[in-house]
Amino acid sequence: MKSILVPVGSSKNAQSHLQYAVDFAEAFGAKVYVVQIYNVYTKSGTMIKVDDILERESLDFLNNHVAKVNTKNVQVVVKTFKGKLVDTLELVCKTLDIDLIMLEPRTNSIKDEVYLGKTSGKIIKQTNIPALIVPEGYQYKSINSILMAIKSAVINKTDALAPLVSFKKQFNATVNLLLVKTPMHSDEDLLVNDDLKAIASTIKESENATTFQGVLEHYKDFNPDLLCVVRRKRGFFTKIWEKNNILKRDFYVSTLPVLVLSGLK
Repeated sequence: MKSILVPVGSSKNAQSHLQYAVDFAEAFGAKVYVVQIYNVYTKSGTMIKVDDILERESLDFLNNHVAKVNTKNVQVVVKTFKGKLVDTLELVCKTLDIDLIMLEPRTNSIKDEVYLGKTSGKIIKQTNIPALIVPEGYQYKSINSILMAIKSAVINKTDALAPLVSFKKQFNATVNLLLVKTPMHSDEDLLVNDDLKAIASTIKESENATTFQGVLEHYKDFNPDLLCVVRRKRGFFTKIWEKNNILKRDFYVSTLPVLVLSGLK
């Protein structure tokens, strides 16, 4: 874990979120990239160089934002980018060799009932970058127990587990694997390979309609400090992510940080 990306919006939680990111990066000896992505829609004939103005204002905003937190011994780099959110983030993460993107649940939503706002929800749904969703106002602490919930133990991408392995190693954490047997599961889905066995301290099977329901049923049994799930086209957040906004009433473990891995297959 060497490079962490922190997109910055206009939420009231932005300062505490960045402080968490810095504290987290310090533990790993990682670099933090604080970024803001903007797009420009101008009318034909506009004479003012809007791009230059927005870039300058964005950089000033980010520098003032970083100045409000204790950066400790962490290298914090401020950057702005022009473009569409998802495409630009994908390109930035590839160019900067980002290991993890750290997200606020709500980057600009002011509705208390919202868990993931439209921007954060879009990043999680439409990118394939490993992400850590940090609850609002959450203070950094060691991660001692991790609950990983999956419906298939099939792993075709050798590096998909890298963020989880890094977390386990850094914090000497216990990883409890919850293998959820859904109605459409196959026998192959339940075969835990050597890579997962090497990570997991315990393995528990559960029969539920979805992985999400399995987590809701069992997460209190493990009392984890972190929930780990996997991106799939029809995966963990299928039922609640039909829209980019996700409500707290639909996600009862919103007090935990959530590590979202890229797809295993």
